[in-house]
Amino acid sequence: MLPVIALVGRPNVGKSTLFNALTGTRDAIVADVPGVTRDRQYGFGRLGPVPYVAIDTGGLVENPTGIEAQMRVQTERAIEEADRFVFLADARSGLTHQDEFVARELRRAGKPVFLAVNKAEGMDPAVVSAEFHALALGEPYAISASHGQGLEALMEQVLAGFEPAPVEETANAAIRIAIIGRPNVGKSTLVNRLLGEERVIASDQPGTTRDSILVPFRRDERDFLLIDTAGVRRRSKVEDVIERVSVAKTLQAIEHAHVVVLVLDAHEGVGEHDASVLGLALQRGRAVLIAVNKWDGIPMEQREEVRRQIALKLDFVPFAPFHFISARHGTGVGELIADTIRAYEAAMREMRTPELTRTLEHAMTVHQPPLVRGRRIKLRYAHQGGRNPPRIVIHGNQTAHVPDSYARYLANVFRKTFDLYATPVQLEFRTDVNPFTAGKRERRDSSSRPGKATPRNPGSKNRRAEAQRLKKKRLKAQRQKEGREAPKSR
Repeated sequence: MLPVIALVGRPNVGKSTLFNALTGTRDAIVADVPGVTRDRQYGFGRLGPVPYVAIDTGGLVENPTGIEAQMRVQTERAIEEADRFVFLADARSGLTHQDEFVARELRRAGKPVFLAVNKAEGMDPAVVSAEFHALALGEPYAISASHGQGLEALMEQVLAGFEPAPVEETANAAIRIAIIGRPNVGKSTLVNRLLGEERVIASDQPGTTRDSILVPFRRDERDFLLIDTAGVRRRSKVEDVIERVSVAKTLQAIEHAHVVVLVLDAHEGVGEHDASVLGLALQRGRAVLIAVNKWDGIPMEQREEVRRQIALKLDFVPFAPFHFISARHGTGVGELIADTIRAYEAAMREMRTPELTRTLEHAMTVHQPPLVRGRRIKLRYAHQGGRNPPRIVIHGNQTAHVPDSYARYLANVFRKTFDLYATPVQLEFRTDVNPFTAGKRERRDSSSRPGKATPRNPGSKNRRAEAQRLKKKRLKAQRQKEGREAPKSR
């Protein structure tokens, strides 16, 4: 499972800025006002030697009142979930009494703490970290979250000892399926239906499942590993101490899975949290299936409207197939597992370079790339850059100017041609260096070779023109001189 790293500190020290820098997103709101972050914010960390889950927290204060008391509860829950902490302080403000309070709270947790002194750009690291040695939390790291200074060295130390999980890509590896969704939508019932036995507890009470349960099984000569997760609901409604880790566990399950099945309740439709969790699965590039459960309880005259509403709210994943099922009665479950195998095979599919290049050429023939400053974008060839999700690397010139709309068009063409079912297609555009242009530029800048044009030496080819220019200059100066002396002669 992925390590969980919590960012903790007093208000307005740059925790949200650091969270955005580590995750490569703008999910956390950043402002120069204390108390902007209130709830916990989760994201997948990208900066560092291994993947991890980062948690952004609100400011921790000693004597909270009003909303600060609720913010402190959220931060304490993040402390319980995390494996390690990054304790942020402000280099501009120096060591404060609130920093000492946060240090005491983190020591009480009994987990590794790494002290980062933020906003240290343009300052001497030794001078910045000197007074923070009084916290006795080890060597402080002088960083600048807004400028990205010192973050790589910090995360190398924070993640030391963690090893990336081995990726199984062989044909005989078990297909890992993560079942995610809100509480009481029928995730455990679906798992039991797939297994054909009461393997996990299922009841009408929300929050029955409190941890991610790994269930291996075999079906149609294929090995599967089901990951039944705890329901993810709004953090403001989470009161049970054990249920507090559900979000982090769900993110870990998404990272570990090949295929993600989002289970919805047909009676409740799509909630804001459903779309958020689905977006996290897409961010990790996982194949996605959407199972609308309890479909048997929807009257026939209302089904078309329910279909339309769900499709409208999930229009940002047009490639994800919908399955309208009844986990209790087994309706549609067989088709769901068949599509899971198809999605896994699509995510792990190998695509040959000649076939990718021919598909790219055909797509450009049907719909040419746009013009940039009067020049047509040229895409020359494509090759596969990875699997799960399928990554296609496209080489050409002016690729930095390829519009998002044209990139989506190409992704859809590749998905249709290679049957990349239910999986996102990631495109990477690379601009190749022209060796002829680079050589000419290099020769023009070289002053060591005789006869080449430089600011001081116009070059053998331009000497005649330079001589004529100097001759004209001398004649012009001579005429000006004669013009000034003419009145004196009269």
